[in-house]
This record gives sequence, C-alpha cells and structure tokens, in this order.
Amino acid sequence: MKDVTHIVNQFSKWLSTIDWDAFWGNVISIGIRVALLIVLYFVLNYVGRKIIKSFFKKYRANQAVSPGRADTLEGLTFNVYSYVLFFTFAILILQNFMDVTAIIAGAGVLSLAIAFGAQGLVSDVVTGFFILLERQLDVGDNITLDAVNGIVENLGLRTTQVRDFDGTLHFIPNRQIMVVSNHSRGNMRVLVDVAISPTADTEKAMQIIGQVCTEMKEHNKNIVETPVVLGVENSDGTNMIIRVVGKAVNGEQFNVKRDLLKEIRAALVAQGIDLPLPTLLTNQAK
Repeated sequence: MKDVTHIVNQFSKWLSTIDWDAFWGNVISIGIRVALLIVLYFVLNYVGRKIIKSFFKKYRANQAVSPGRADTLEGLTFNVYSYVLFFTFAILILQNFMDVTAIIAGAGVLSLAIAFGAQGLVSDVVTGFFILLERQLDVGDNITLDAVNGIVENLGLRTTQVRDFDGTLHFIPNRQIMVVSNHSRGNMRVLVDVAISPTADTEKAMQIIGQVCTEMKEHNKNIVETPVVLGVENSDGTNMIIRVVGKAVNGEQFNVKRDLLKEIRAALVAQGIDLPLPTLLTNQAK
C-alpha cells in the first residue's frame, strides 16, 4: 500500500512540474498548423487537378495527338503530382512532431535494407517508365497481358489498370508485364467463314459473296479494304466453308464481321443458295 502511495505522490509531483499553459499552448499551436497544412493539401490537390485538366483540354484541341495518348499523359501527370504533393505535406506535418532532418540523415544506415525491400517498387517504376517511353500502351487500348484481356483504363508508373470485358478491373504491377499484345494499333484483319450446303453451287455462292463484299465496302465506312473471297476453306458431309478476309477500322472489326456475315447469309438465301442443315435435323434424318 505504501508503494502505491509513493508512486501516486511521485506522479503528482511530476504533474506539478509541468507548465500547463505552455503545454496547451504548444498543443493548440501544433494543432492549428497541422489543420492548416491538411486544408492547404486538399486545396492544392483540387486546384492542381483543375489546372492539369484544363491544360490537357487545350492540349487535345491544339495538338495532333490521339485521345488515348492524351488520356495516358493526363493520368500520369495526375499520378506524379499526387505523389509529390502527398510526400511534401507528409514531411511538413511530421516536422511538427519530430526532427525530420535527423531521420533523413540517419536513413543512410538503413539504405541497404530499404533497397532490398523496395526492389519491387523500383522495378515497377522503371518498367512503367519504359512502357510510357516506348508507347507500348495508351489509355483506351484493347490489350492482352498474359491471361488478362481488356481495355486500359489507367497507366501509371507503378501499376496498370485494365478493365476486363466482364467488368472486372485488374491492377497489374508493371514489373509483371512481360509480353504486351496491343490490339489497337493499325487496321485490324477481319476473317469471316461462310457455311453453305456441300451440294450448293460453289462458284455462284462465291460470286454472290464477292458482290456483297463490294457493296458493303461502299456503304460501310468502317471497312478499310474490300473483303476478298479466298475460296473454299473446308468441306465435309454437312457443310462447305468459304473464307472471306478484309481489313477494318481498329475497334470495329467485330461489328464489321457480324454485318458481313448477316448480309452474306441474307444474299445467299435470296439467291437460292442452300445453307447447311442444323446438326439436330441431320441426325433425325439418319
């Protein structure tokens, strides 16, 4: 009991030695400075983003640059600005509680450990820099990265964000990007396989298909080159495959393929060319 009383007395004496006016004055002063820094951070973050957005709006209007490239540079600028602003204000806030200069000076002692721990981060940044420098990707590109296939939504120095076609957003560290398959560079090839009955007039069918391809080129602005009928690709007891190949505007190749197949099938039916019977009906006939 005496020990407890002694501890309480010592604690009371220690409390009596504190200059409470100075203590609360420091707390209020530090609190006000930190609050002002936080407010200033959000203000500069908002203003900076507005300025960057305004700059790139004018940049798109005045420069001959693709929308995807402009979006990529804008996103990267946002990314770098956010990092610099965050770390600058983090140091300014920490200075109110500790000697940041001493910490930075002592960082050399831990530099080796930090280097080993930050290898992945450094690799991400270096890889991201060369991806941007070589223009391997742009925002809006349709790409394949290993097992991921989708549209690039954001390209940063550390990660690349790809939106899958089912809506999933993938965050991929740049160091894991080994092979990039970009489906959005240049005109795309369109391949259409038209199935007809094996007993149909092949020459007449090819002539009809060629005529449809010529007409489609005149009316469809997404077709870059008139599709060419290559000939019979395959034939068996149930159908005969006639292959058609052309070129379409990037991103429109699937729409062009569907339109071609629809018009070709309609023209073949109208001209009396038999199409393959469904497998179910064929099996029932047997």
